[in-house]
Amino acid sequence: MYTIFLPDRDKPYNVYSINCFWAKSRCFPPGKLALEAGITMKTLTKEIWMDVPQRRAVVSIHSEVERLVHESGVKEGLVLVNAMHITASVFINDNESGLHHDYELWLEKLAPEKPHSQYQHNGFEDNADAHMKRQIMGREVVVAVTDGQLHLGPWEHIFYYEFDGMRRKRLLVKIIGE
Repeated sequence: MYTIFLPDRDKPYNVYSINCFWAKSRCFPPGKLALEAGITMKTLTKEIWMDVPQRRAVVSIHSEVERLVHESGVKEGLVLVNAMHITASVFINDNESGLHHDYELWLEKLAPEKPHSQYQHNGFEDNADAHMKRQIMGREVVVAVTDGQLHLGPWEHIFYYEFDGMRRKRLLVKIIGE
């Protein structure tokens, strides 16, 4: 149990679960190592190289992420999947080609590729729209791992979205847990 004294009160407040690490029905204060609690943390860090031959494409990476979760041996934890490039995205949604087409149309309305002259960034490059599309779709996803499986809802699927392809780019997959 931790006791917090608030400056505007003369009575202390007892707080039972602030800044502590729960393990086997005991609370370990900050600074105690997980090993002292009898817990061992597993981690796996992998990079997936993407080489998309066209400028834009939605690519399923779901099976590869599932495979890496299995390889990690993590039964309970989290997986982070991060597009390590500023013109690509990782997202979760339905694995349905009509929806992917709708994303393409919607994003093109929000940040059209052409004319290139509309963007200040395009003084030396022609990919300002790709930066903006990535900002909208996001950089990464974090998914719970439960019983050694990705813990996703019905129809949820993990994708890589390339906005400025025709060159190699990396994804980071980081899995942590027990």
